[in-house]
Amino acid sequence: MTGTPARRRHSPAVYRRRRLVLIIALLVIVGVIWLLIAQPWRGWGAESTGGDPQPQTQNTATSLPVPTSPQPNPTETGAVDGAVEGSVVEGTSTPSATPGATPTAQPCVAGDIVVEPVTTQDSYTGDQSPQFLISLTNSGADCTLNVGTSAQSFTVTSGSDTWWRSTDCQSEPSDMVVLLGAGQTVTSAAPLTWDRTRSAVGTCDDPTRPRAPGGGSSYHLSVEIGGIASTQSKQFLLY
Repeated sequence: MTGTPARRRHSPAVYRRRRLVLIIALLVIVGVIWLLIAQPWRGWGAESTGGDPQPQTQNTATSLPVPTSPQPNPTETGAVDGAVEGSVVEGTSTPSATPGATPTAQPCVAGDIVVEPVTTQDSYTGDQSPQFLISLTNSGADCTLNVGTSAQSFTVTSGSDTWWRSTDCQSEPSDMVVLLGAGQTVTSAAPLTWDRTRSAVGTCDDPTRPRAPGGGSSYHLSVEIGGIASTQSKQFLLY
C-alpha cells in the first residue's frame, strides 16, 4: 500500500540562513527609513566649504529710519486732527539691519560727518504741523554709523526754552548700523511730525499738553544722529 511520502525536513543550517537573510532585510529597511528621515547629505555641502561661514556684507545706507511715539488724544481746545508726534514710520526704502553683519569699513569719524536739520517748510500756519528730517553727509572715506531710531534725536527750542524732544515719548527705539559711502548723502525716509505741543517724559498720552504759541513765533530745530550733533539749527516760524 502506497501513501504520500513524508516531506524531508531541512537541515538546521538552512533555517539559520533563512533567519540571517530576514534579519539583513530588516536592517536594510530600517537603514533606508533612517536615511530618508535624517538626510545626512544636507550638511555635506557646508562641511566641504571649510567650516566657518563667510561674513555678510554690511548694508549700505539709502535713507534713515524715522522714530515713532504714541499719539496723544486731541482736545477740543485747538489740537489739530491727525497731527501725531512721530507718527511717520520707517519708509520701505530704508535698509534693515542684518543680524551678525560684519562691517566692511571702520566706524565714522565725527569730523567727516555733516549732520543737518531739515524742515519741510520755513513756516507753518495754524492748521499745519511742522515736519522734520535729518540730512547726513559723509565727507570722508567709507565708514559705518548707527543711524537707527535709538541714535536719533530731534529738539525744538524757542530762545532758551526747549519745547519738544523726540526722545521724550519715543517708542520701540532700535539700532541700525549701515555703511556710508565716501561723499554719500542720505536723508530720513519720511518726515517726523511735531504736534506743536510741549513734550515731557510723563505727558506722552496727556491730551492737555501746552501748545506752542503761533502768531509768527520763531523756533529752531536741532538734530543728532549716531552721537554726532548738527552744528547749526534750522529756524522755522509758527502762525
